[in-house]
Amino acid sequence: MATAQIEKVMEFLTCVICQELYTDPCTLRCDHTFCRKCVTGYIQTRPDAVQSKTIPCAFCRQDTKVPHPSRPVEEWAGQIKPSIIIQGLIDTQESATTTAADDTNKNCSLCDRLGETTPGTSWCPECEEALCGRCAKIHRISSGSRDHGLCDLSEEVKVKKRRKVMCQEHKDKKVEYLCLDCNKSLCQSCCVVYHRKCDSVVTISSQMTRIKLELSRKVNGLKKKLFGKSKKIEKQKSRVNEIKANKASVKEHITSTANRLVEHIKHKEKKLLDELDAKTDTHISQVRAAIKLGEIEMQMYRQHCEFIFQALVSDCEMDLYDAYLAWELGAVELGDVRDTDTADTRRIDDIRFTPDTDNVQHILDDLQLGKIDVTYQTGTCRKSSPGMVDTTDGWMEGDVMKPDIQNVTVLLVNGIQTCVVTDFSNKCVKSFYIGNNQPCHSRLSLDDSPHGVTQLTENQVMVAVPLSSQIVTVEVTPDLVLLSAITTSKVYFSLAVLSPSSLAAGCKNCVDILDMAGHVLRSVTTHNNETLFDYPWYMCVNNKGNILVSDWGKGSVTCLTSEGDVVWRYAPTGDRALIPYGISTAGTGGILLVDRYTNKVIQLTESGEYVRDVLTLQDGVRSPQGLWSDKHGSIFVTDDWKIKEFINT
Repeated sequence: MATAQIEKVMEFLTCVICQELYTDPCTLRCDHTFCRKCVTGYIQTRPDAVQSKTIPCAFCRQDTKVPHPSRPVEEWAGQIKPSIIIQGLIDTQESATTTAADDTNKNCSLCDRLGETTPGTSWCPECEEALCGRCAKIHRISSGSRDHGLCDLSEEVKVKKRRKVMCQEHKDKKVEYLCLDCNKSLCQSCCVVYHRKCDSVVTISSQMTRIKLELSRKVNGLKKKLFGKSKKIEKQKSRVNEIKANKASVKEHITSTANRLVEHIKHKEKKLLDELDAKTDTHISQVRAAIKLGEIEMQMYRQHCEFIFQALVSDCEMDLYDAYLAWELGAVELGDVRDTDTADTRRIDDIRFTPDTDNVQHILDDLQLGKIDVTYQTGTCRKSSPGMVDTTDGWMEGDVMKPDIQNVTVLLVNGIQTCVVTDFSNKCVKSFYIGNNQPCHSRLSLDDSPHGVTQLTENQVMVAVPLSSQIVTVEVTPDLVLLSAITTSKVYFSLAVLSPSSLAAGCKNCVDILDMAGHVLRSVTTHNNETLFDYPWYMCVNNKGNILVSDWGKGSVTCLTSEGDVVWRYAPTGDRALIPYGISTAGTGGILLVDRYTNKVIQLTESGEYVRDVLTLQDGVRSPQGLWSDKHGSIFVTDDWKIKEFINT
């Protein structure tokens, strides 16, 4: 089973051109991977590729543009990004194969060449050879191998094969150097031939600490982004349920609105039907009354006819004369008999329904039950929104009062992210970090209450202690160690390091430029004959070396050069008026600012123009004070006794 798995992996790591294990694999734009030398050889068989200055894929024929086509064709493949993942798999596979081979064959490599079979007792990762005890002694004293670290080849120890990277141009030379000017790895011959004029050529081993530190920083950033992204996905999943629930609610609202209109139409229908019933009943009553009247008149006519007929058949002349006289005097009338009750009533002639078709059709065409409103994110809103990924409680053993965390800065010390804060009420500086996968903290008590904190070096911070007119330097290991303290002539609340030899400090009505001994080099108090500052309690330095001063007394942010000149000033009024506290540069080059008045963190441009609200009360920001951010999108906000970490997701 293991053999089949190895064969499957080896098939995946085999170049389709040379049908061998990848050597210096590189990946083209189409994501197909080949040996770099195979790509070079394939280009030379394709004149059309040389003419179009592209690298065709031997598998799918898709072209990859050459970054620098003016260089020789033999160097085109060298411009393609290496496939780090494939190379890592090859190294892992080779390591496993080497380990298995070492378990079965641990004979001394040097003795084997002499025709002798001697069990190996040591392994040299640099030479990739097993050595017996005698050869190991010679190896240790040889000038070319005395610095090689030998490993014991006991049964309990499995030796991992180290990757040996050979120079692409000087095939027999190992890559051992870095040119920091050109950002390129080199062999010794490349250093002499091509980089002798470069100022910063160093060994790879000398850069390992820096590289590991930077990789640790990137890993921490990626972990935070991963956590933040998972939180955002969870929120989006819950948002799907909210959307479905909202859809059901909107459907119900639409149906309810339509039903109300249908009910209204039915009410109109009933009203018309009732009116029809009433008028029809009236019409029927009028017709029946006319019928009754006609029947009465008919009866009268019958009576008159009978009276006259009796007179005519009578032989009495007086009967005839009486009948004639009654007719002449009007006793017998042939006219219509009218009902006095209905004589003045308007009679209904006919009842018809005339539908207002045109008007109804027009109304139906214009009828709007409502509309579906959809709000879209604007260009500004589409920017990544920070999500809270962690909250640290500022309370720790030794606190006698509720922590009042004024300011924060974050360092990466030996690969450990360390959050350093000033606790004004408990007169101490605190650090928080993760050690051995456990939350850890450190506390450094001071003579008085600290306020501002700023990073001095990779593992040192400077802290302003205003009430004792001191600035102290603290080493972060990541535990806190007091290194030194200087006494200043003024009471400084805020600090920002300008250079290794100078710093900016803020006191009431003034911002000073100091040397590292605390002496005032220059002071900034006014601009255009107006007082610039009241309480400049927070500040930082941007990527241009200018000082950004946050003044809650003036409600302003002022940008100063290191010489004390005013570059710009942000002091909004009206609805935009603010009480600025913590300030920090953002990873995008802009500025992040705490507005304590509205419980927000807002973003400004480099030139001091409002961009957007980054964090609000809805994001969990309450009573914010200190602020720190980095280029990876992490934002730390001090919130009374808590430190809240946000990251762009």
